[in-house]
Amino acid sequence: MPKIQVNNIELDYEDHGNGKVLLLLHGLGSTKKDWDAQVPFFSKKYRVIALDLRGHGNSSIPTDAYGVMVMTEDVKAFLDHLKIDKATFVGFSMGGAIAFQMAASYPEYVNNLVIVNSGPDFNNMGTIGEELLRSRTQFLETKGLKLLAKEISYNMFPEDDQLELRKAFEERCKNNDYNAYYQSFVTLMNWGLGDQLETIKARTLVVASDMDYTPVAFKQEYVDRMQNASLTVIKNSRHGVVIDQPEGFNKVLEKFLEDE
Repeated sequence: MPKIQVNNIELDYEDHGNGKVLLLLHGLGSTKKDWDAQVPFFSKKYRVIALDLRGHGNSSIPTDAYGVMVMTEDVKAFLDHLKIDKATFVGFSMGGAIAFQMAASYPEYVNNLVIVNSGPDFNNMGTIGEELLRSRTQFLETKGLKLLAKEISYNMFPEDDQLELRKAFEERCKNNDYNAYYQSFVTLMNWGLGDQLETIKARTLVVASDMDYTPVAFKQEYVDRMQNASLTVIKNSRHGVVIDQPEGFNKVLEKFLEDE
C-alpha cells in the first residue's frame, strides 16, 4: 500500500478509480477496512480514497498528538500532497467528526459532506456521552483493549449471521496500540463544533441507523440546525451501518451523489 508523509507521520491509504473524489474516513479503533463494501462499488464512477488515520491501521502511531483537530490537519495535508482541491467527505463515527471539522475549518475543500452515525459535538451529548466516556475508560483501564474489542464488536454485530463481521471488526480493534486508542478516544470525547455547525454551507447527508447508540432524534436535532442538510434512516442496522447494511447504505449514498 502507498503511504504519504504528512505532519511528521505516514498515512497509509488506498486509491481506486477516477473522477470526482470520495474520501472515506473510518471510525475509532478501526481502519480503512471499514469501507471494504464501498470501495469496489463507488470506484466504478468515482475516485475513491480510503486512509488509515494517525494511530490506526498501517499509519504511524505517535506517542502523543491525537484528536479531531490534529487528524483534520493530517487530512488537509494529505489532500494537498495528492493535489486534490475538493472532495466529498464520507465520515463514519469518529471519521464523521473529522469530516465535520474539515467542513468548518476548510470549507473550500468540501464538495459534499456525508456523516454516518456521528455528530458535531461529542463533548455535549448529555448523559449518553458522559456514560460512554466513563464506562469505556473504566473498561479499558480494568479489562484491557482485547476484551473491549470483543465487547464493542459484539454490540455492533450481535446477530448469529453476523459472526464473520464481528470477528473481522474485533480483530481490527484489538490490534490497536493501547495508548493510541486511549488518546484517540479521550480527545474525541472532548471535541465539539459548537456554533460552528451553523456556518457549514456544504450540501450534507446524515445517515442514521435505527438501532445506533444515539437515537435518530439526536441526529435530527443537529440536521435541523444546519443550512443544507438532510437525514436518511437505514433500518435493521446498528452503529456499523456501512458494514452491516452495505447495500442499503450504498444505495442511499449513490442517490445523494447522483442528485448533486
